[in-house]
Amino acid sequence: MLLAKGEDTMDPYVTGTAIRRFREKQNMTQAQLAQKLCVSDKAVSKWETGNGYPDITLLEPLAQALGISVIELLSGNCISNVNRAFNMLRVRFYVCPVCGNVICATGDTVVSCCGITLPALEAEPSEDLQIEAVEDEYFITIPHDMTKSHYISFMAAVSDDGVQIVKLYPEGNAQARFKVNRTKHLYYFCNRHGLYVQQIAKRKR
Repeated sequence: MLLAKGEDTMDPYVTGTAIRRFREKQNMTQAQLAQKLCVSDKAVSKWETGNGYPDITLLEPLAQALGISVIELLSGNCISNVNRAFNMLRVRFYVCPVCGNVICATGDTVVSCCGITLPALEAEPSEDLQIEAVEDEYFITIPHDMTKSHYISFMAAVSDDGVQIVKLYPEGNAQARFKVNRTKHLYYFCNRHGLYVQQIAKRKR
């Protein structure tokens, strides 16, 4: 990641506090950790004091040396599997502000894209979607601008057994089709105002 002239900060994909805490938990000195990674103990000291960052290629070896997963290293927390019951209604969406990549996960996780750690989006309730049921599909339309500077970038349908995502683009149509397939919630993301969610009413038989 290149920094502009005069810029001395970057997004901390791993913190020195986390490295030190995990190292001490293993009763390991900085010199011992450095030896495992074939780096100097001064390098480890710089990481832990926030005066430097381990190269991205060292993340996996560093996690292995500390006896944790890469996800635990990046998040700074020990992670236990609290998502044993598969529940698609706990889905989380992430959008990269650099490339526009859309990522979804079925629980809490650490997501990075273009060198940035992405926060999970918080969805606001909405009633703006125009929903038409056509046989086994929902035809969804959003009365929303689709200009180059203000647009809906994706729509998603979440059921209890999966996620359907349709990527949208500026100057296109703010509409999508989704298989009914027990769909319970519809999400859409505005590049200016964020994520919205609307619940699907039960279809009358």
